[in-house]
Amino acid sequence: MRYVVLMAYRPGEWEDASEQVRQEYFDAHHAFERYVDEHGRRVSSAALCDADLATTVRHADDGTVTVTDGPFVELAEQVGGYYDVELPDLDTAIAAARLLPRAYSVEVRPTVQVEGYDAS
Repeated sequence: MRYVVLMAYRPGEWEDASEQVRQEYFDAHHAFERYVDEHGRRVSSAALCDADLATTVRHADDGTVTVTDGPFVELAEQVGGYYDVELPDLDTAIAAARLLPRAYSVEVRPTVQVEGYDAS
């Protein structure tokens, strides 16, 4: 089964973290990665820029398209990164997610294949 693991954090957490806390984050990510490698496979992953650097593209019912700088809404948390992983089941994905830094809110979401869509 393929899952996307989204990691949300509070803005400023990383910038305000001590070197020791930052190392704890790295250690947690490495534990997650080792667990996934032992039980499945990592497809991809990335850290994301803060939401204030996002661009939002919105389609209106009248056919117009609006492009705006920044996020859609003001959030206390924002998605800061993701892992795209293949694991045998949801329980294994949850066990992996528990290894990520405790300060994160982690969402584990299965992916779906859309019939007739070729992503290549």
